[in-house]
Amino acid sequence: MRRRPAAAALCAGVVLLAGCAGATDGRPDTADGRAQDPVPAASHPLPPVVDHVPTRDPVVFLTYDDGAERDPRFVGLVRERRLPVSMFLTDSVVGPGYGHFARLRAVGASIQNHTLDHPALRGLPYAGQRAEICGQQHKLRSRFGIRPRLFRPPYGTYDTTTLRAAADCGIAAVVLWRASLGADGALTYRRGGPDLRPGDIVSVPSGDASATLTERTVRLLRQIEGKGLRVGRLEDYL
Repeated sequence: MRRRPAAAALCAGVVLLAGCAGATDGRPDTADGRAQDPVPAASHPLPPVVDHVPTRDPVVFLTYDDGAERDPRFVGLVRERRLPVSMFLTDSVVGPGYGHFARLRAVGASIQNHTLDHPALRGLPYAGQRAEICGQQHKLRSRFGIRPRLFRPPYGTYDTTTLRAAADCGIAAVVLWRASLGADGALTYRRGGPDLRPGDIVSVPSGDASATLTERTVRLLRQIEGKGLRVGRLEDYL
């Protein structure tokens, strides 16, 4: 297992880290200027928000959201290729499909938090955000006996309230992505140069009807390996 980066190193890979670069305040104002829903001070340090991990290892990290796709061949791919993928699950999307993700976990995938119901969190009151994050923590613990350390906010949107709620739910890092796989098989980049580099977090969105999840992942693996990179286990680096 790799040593987790120090806080200063994580700031170098941060997208919008509270205290490093301004996530918005979680206290929206009403039309008459009164602040709503005061947010309690976090009882734990705010988690970093990352889309890239500073590392010299030739690794990138594959992440999958929601849990809508339950391609049975994907379990075999993860097992055969020993892929340490990270699955960010939403309870209302997974529905009765938790058994599929138990099989994925058994062959090396990790299970992480993507809220109960997939709302856009930014601007929501603290209580609502905490219920979404902590609620899925409890759900995953009851299903798998685990307490995830990583959280991805739906749509990649968040504010300081999100970070406070995540901290109070036991989240160690909020995970975004630098690259995302498109329906055409090409990678698009949120920031920086248009090329994969060591430490990049890659999102593989669900719902592309033109190819199965297994087929899209196999194509992506060819791109990754063609650049001399391999898939790393994100939890070992955060």
